[in-house]
Amino acid sequence: MLEFGCDYLEGAHEKILKRLLETNMEKEPGYGFDKYSVSAKKKILEACGCPDGEVYLLVGGTQTNATVIDSMLTNYQGVVAAVTGHVSVHESGAIEASGHKVLTLPQHLGKIDAGELKELLVNFWGDETHDHMVFPGMVYISHPTEYGTLYTKAELEAIHTVCEEYGIPLYVDGARLGYGLAAKDTDVTLKDLARLTEAFYIGGTKVGALCGEAVVFPKKAPKHFFTTVKQHGALLAKGRLAGIQFDTLFTDDLYMEISRHAIRMAGILKEGVTKKGYPMLIDSPTNQQFFIFENSKLEELRKQVAFSTWEKVDETHTAIRFATSWATKEEDIEALLQLL
Repeated sequence: MLEFGCDYLEGAHEKILKRLLETNMEKEPGYGFDKYSVSAKKKILEACGCPDGEVYLLVGGTQTNATVIDSMLTNYQGVVAAVTGHVSVHESGAIEASGHKVLTLPQHLGKIDAGELKELLVNFWGDETHDHMVFPGMVYISHPTEYGTLYTKAELEAIHTVCEEYGIPLYVDGARLGYGLAAKDTDVTLKDLARLTEAFYIGGTKVGALCGEAVVFPKKAPKHFFTTVKQHGALLAKGRLAGIQFDTLFTDDLYMEISRHAIRMAGILKEGVTKKGYPMLIDSPTNQQFFIFENSKLEELRKQVAFSTWEKVDETHTAIRFATSWATKEEDIEALLQLL
């Protein structure tokens, strides 16, 4: 079976496994106070250009989103996101379970528009009955989006300007951030995210780690954030597990190196599948590639290839997603193309 279903099918990059084994019998304090976590946090802040910021290493994406959003909102506030945003669709109600409504905006290839965001805020504060409503308390976006698309620096700056005007934080879900930073023609860097957001996270689970995400607060974390992390079940007692992984990923540019590999594999896949005559649903610049297939062809393909069914196009056609990763092999892509 050829596996293109998602980007976290494999365990972890061999350099991470090697360091975990090499350090296995060392005795280190827990909860992120080990020397490897301290080193990883320093390297991340240097890469982001915000040495006075704070970094926390959490266990996974859902816990990270729920924890960060809960920590930055009061009990009468909600979070604004695209209708297709991960927290709106694929978090099993984790945000709502913590008492915060997800307030949705239209999506444009997975992205929100700064003008529509401002319109939402103008309408809310202009409503005489807004005290009876859920307050828009922060903005959530993901980079890349659920559709593999990317914000430009100008788009991020426009959203940031609206957030500043209304005094609400901008938070970026970076579950696949490496693949966004490594994409061709992107003009967004880690330093841009540190400049334009109040919080973002660098995904490890989908980008070479066994597990874990690194939350970056470019200035200062919310009050008692460590305690909030623990309340949400997102704190590793053996913090070294995340620390060693991120310390390795941010040594010798490994995080970007393996992300660029995924982008290169996605480019080969995109070119090959389109040459076979299959149209694209959207033109994604990252590791998620979306194509339209006849339903009859999918039934045949599913016997030998794992992929994600994305959305119904019409009665006889369906859009599917192929995902490449840090571990994708070119020979698997060639085998897929031969099947097609």
